[in-house]
Amino acid sequence: MTKNIAPPSATANNPSNAAPKRSLTPRRRAREYALQGVYQSLVMRRAGSLPNAAAISKQLGEDPGFRRCQLELFQGIFAGVLDHTDALEGLITPALDRPINELSPVEHAALLIGTYELAMDLAVPYKVAINEAVELAKTFGGTDGHKYVNGVLDLLAQKLRSTEIQAS
Repeated sequence: MTKNIAPPSATANNPSNAAPKRSLTPRRRAREYALQGVYQSLVMRRAGSLPNAAAISKQLGEDPGFRRCQLELFQGIFAGVLDHTDALEGLITPALDRPINELSPVEHAALLIGTYELAMDLAVPYKVAINEAVELAKTFGGTDGHKYVNGVLDLLAQKLRSTEIQAS
């Protein structure tokens, strides 16, 4: 049985613990749910448990807002990140200024999602992949975590999408 772990929230900026009110596209909502699932799997991994992707996905699917997300995008990102975590962390680690296990789980999850889109979903423009990960870190992460995510993903984009960057 999977222990319910509260998804990341903007508690630092919102003391009532309620999610901030904002207009979300189905794609943004899918990425937010993917972040919550990846976050939960990282927290479980750090606690020494094996994450159960099906149980996490089922739990997220029970949230009333989940039906308004783009399901295929959520499934692709969530499954893709979990299936390729080791490879994605291998790409991320050289761009970090600290060990990966010292990242906050929110920054770590945002970096995994951004790196997944940069490395494995070439249909997503590199600027979109970076911007979406930065927005996730702004919404759910610490005060300046989004700046760190931006810097790391910018370095990775130069390596992973150099042709696309030169063409723009």
